[in-house]
Amino acid sequence: MMESGVPLCNSCGEQVGVGANGEVFVACHECNFSICKACVDYEIKEGRKACLRCAAPYDDNSVDDAELTVSGNRSTMAAQLSNPQDVGVHARHVSSVSTVDSELNDESGNPIWKNRVESWKDKKNKKKKAPTKAEIKAQREDQIPPDQQMEGKQSAEASQALSSVIPIPSSKLTPYRCVIIMRLVILCLFFHYRITHPVDSAFGLWLTSVICEIWFAVSWVLDQFPKWAPIERITYTDELSARYDREGEVSELAAVDFFVSTVDPLKEPPQITSNTVLSILAVDYPVDKVSCYVSDDGAAMLTFESLVETADFARKWVPFCKKFAIEPRAPEFYFAQKIDYLRDKVQPSFVKERRAMKRDYEEFKVRVNALVAKAQKTPEEGWTMDDGTSWPGNNTRDHPGMIQVFLGHTGAHDIEGNELPRLVYVSREKRPGYQHHKKAGAENALVRVSAVLTNAPYILNLDCDHYVNNSQAVREAMCFLMDPLVGRDLCYVQFPQRFDGIDRSDRYANRNTVFFDVNMKGLDGIQGPVYVGTGCVFNRQALYGYGPPSMPSLPKASSSSCCCCCPSKKPSKDALELHRDAKRDELDAAIFNLREIDNYDEYERSMLISQKSFEKTFGLSSVFIESTLMENGGVPESVNPAALINEAIHVISCGYEEKTSWGKEIGWIYGSVTEDILTGFKMHCRGWRSVYCMPLRPAFKGSAPINLSDRLHQVLRWALGSVEIFLSRHCPLWYGFAGGRLKWLQRLAYTNTIVYPFTSLPLVAYCTIPAICLLTGKFIIPTLSNLASVLFLGLFISIIVTSVLELRWSGVSIEDWWRNEQFWVIGGVSAHLFAVFQGFLKMLAGVDTNFTVTAKAADDAEFGELYIVKWTTVLIPPTTLIIVNMVGVVAGFSDALNKGYEAWGPLFGKVFFAFWVILHLYPFLKGLMGRTNRTPTIVVLWSVLLASVFSLVWVKINPFVSHSNSSTVAQSCISIDC
Repeated sequence: MMESGVPLCNSCGEQVGVGANGEVFVACHECNFSICKACVDYEIKEGRKACLRCAAPYDDNSVDDAELTVSGNRSTMAAQLSNPQDVGVHARHVSSVSTVDSELNDESGNPIWKNRVESWKDKKNKKKKAPTKAEIKAQREDQIPPDQQMEGKQSAEASQALSSVIPIPSSKLTPYRCVIIMRLVILCLFFHYRITHPVDSAFGLWLTSVICEIWFAVSWVLDQFPKWAPIERITYTDELSARYDREGEVSELAAVDFFVSTVDPLKEPPQITSNTVLSILAVDYPVDKVSCYVSDDGAAMLTFESLVETADFARKWVPFCKKFAIEPRAPEFYFAQKIDYLRDKVQPSFVKERRAMKRDYEEFKVRVNALVAKAQKTPEEGWTMDDGTSWPGNNTRDHPGMIQVFLGHTGAHDIEGNELPRLVYVSREKRPGYQHHKKAGAENALVRVSAVLTNAPYILNLDCDHYVNNSQAVREAMCFLMDPLVGRDLCYVQFPQRFDGIDRSDRYANRNTVFFDVNMKGLDGIQGPVYVGTGCVFNRQALYGYGPPSMPSLPKASSSSCCCCCPSKKPSKDALELHRDAKRDELDAAIFNLREIDNYDEYERSMLISQKSFEKTFGLSSVFIESTLMENGGVPESVNPAALINEAIHVISCGYEEKTSWGKEIGWIYGSVTEDILTGFKMHCRGWRSVYCMPLRPAFKGSAPINLSDRLHQVLRWALGSVEIFLSRHCPLWYGFAGGRLKWLQRLAYTNTIVYPFTSLPLVAYCTIPAICLLTGKFIIPTLSNLASVLFLGLFISIIVTSVLELRWSGVSIEDWWRNEQFWVIGGVSAHLFAVFQGFLKMLAGVDTNFTVTAKAADDAEFGELYIVKWTTVLIPPTTLIIVNMVGVVAGFSDALNKGYEAWGPLFGKVFFAFWVILHLYPFLKGLMGRTNRTPTIVVLWSVLLASVFSLVWVKINPFVSHSNSSTVAQSCISIDC
């Protein structure tokens, strides 16, 4: 038996052994990556003197002086079995159940599993003693000619990694970190002054402002410190092709399943969805490695018919794209480019073929638009298909599952006779009384369907309005996922979101540049970026709830003490830990006992796992269960291809997920409208890492709502999802501590993603305080001394310098930063505020509140949609704040004019405060006025007239100056000697 507590080498599977000091041998002290002395010597001999996992250089002294004691010969998978906490909830562990008992329990089970056991027994009897690692290496070298051996060694030395990390230069990052620390110190001194110097004459305002400022400081810490170690990455796609996709040979690139989700074709135009599908089918990747699954969660016949037209047009479009290497490969956006398409094209036939293709595309648009026009009015008897049968999805809430496979190796080829990627239409079954979980449920249905039909090891999901803008995007992702040094622990590769059709000034910060170019780079230097819902390439095994294969052992301190200051031999376990242990024990009890087996490999051992235990996790489908055990993908050979469609229909049935772990521990996680944040969070809690890929040409582009109301409702939905996570068991404040897999800065980042909507409460109060101060003549800050003035000045300077240095290392423009700051206030006092109240009503009282939107017609101009005014309750708070602060400014100036010279000094701070609010809300005010830079003259005249009248009335009433009676005034006048 293997010694408990001694991990196994992640390279050869043997025990790493112990050093001369009696402790477990550790080659890398940065990440404690388990690797034995022999493998370390081999790596150093080959010229690789850095850790395989974190790339930190080895400690030569510890490596040279270590004396190891190695016993046994186990597979890499056994390294995970020695410590149940090292892997995911559904990891494969060694059990104490005997093989005989397991076989008896499986007699009535699926014959596939029974045949697996019998074939394994036959193979075991024929096996001989396994050769050693040295023998295998020598045998392989003997089979390779000497000249090829030299070429292989040279290529191995010349090309090690498919990607590399580019740290931010210390000249940019060091000052940034210093200013962060300096700002933190200044904040502490600032709050010491604020708390010890209350304003007695305005105690309520002072207390409110201090509470708000403390919350803003906490929010800044949550947002700033995850940016402590930002990095950038570059990929080597040429090296990837040279290693896995050599010309004239069978491609060894991993297969990818694309997911495209759509619901209502009248709100999500089929023309946009078709362009997304066409860009996927034309991607620069081996066609037999690409499959596109379109989820129609509305069961609309319009979506199905438009997909039929799309598949037919793809037979012309795909060869045209690949022949001339055009970018982008979505026809709508390619033909809309205002560039000289003749500049870089040398083929004489290109102009002719391009014009012909544009005509074909215009005809395709006419056919799709005709389908849309036809679908505007649903017949009373429902839709009927071409063969006369009724459309199964006429009742969108009660219909069977539907699957239709287009193109692919068994379908139509392109016009040149070449094979096309597979295109699959999927509409999952829906019945009354079942919870379908919206987009997350649809994505999980695609996971199961794709596993049955193609089972690619990687999944790329896109929204229906996000097309592939860079045909090399999949290869960019594979540079990380297929890199043997980086890809082992990666759960997904996230690409930034880029958008088309946004106005030049980006009035409402639709591009989210600060988030995608600043925050995500910072997270990439910790444990990886968060999942943002689209443009992400997943490792399918990570979606199944497994842990990373090369996770190092947990330190003993984490299990021997409940905290750093209160050690305890028997720590108490919370309910979540007990539930997790129970699930592991349940899974362990169903696995064959392999302790007495001398020779087995990882794949065979996985095939011996009991089917019954997996049915409780993955559902009642033996084909799908077997596909989950194939880490490299592919359809199981034992499955009859003719039965795959029936099995695929079975896995998208309504009741398939009942009493399983779908949506709880595997797949897209349920419980929030922002299922993306929750899904990525669960993966990071298991120990997975993610990476952020930013190619020079944006990988994907989409469309964003550019008018004010739609933008606020989009932000409202995101904020509502964050509130739901905060009120759920998956809240980062208390979830995921048991495993210790989530890094602290990563936990801060996830905490920031769920608490930011609550900033709306202090923000609304803080934006109201200036108007109250101007109207009452009071202020939240007492008369400043010289020291206090220096402190306030230092705080403002540190805020400005932090922003400037952040822009310097991130490359974000000051305009994008300012738009982000403005919309932080606009969204905070409107959408975030409503999300907090709606979230509490929904989660605590069960009341689901919806805010309706009424839209006016848009102009036909380029950005006509920008000027649409959709009146909704979300617009009320910011409008009120603007009016109140404007009234306060007028009142303040009127009061100062009435009081005289000494009143102008105190007025400056109050007016500056009010102008800060108005300046941040200016884009909102501009949106309410309609057309962009042409405010109607009548509006200006009425504004000046009303402000003048209000000022005169205010001076006449003079509410904040004590009034003297007439006799006092008369006496004072009489006493004057004229």
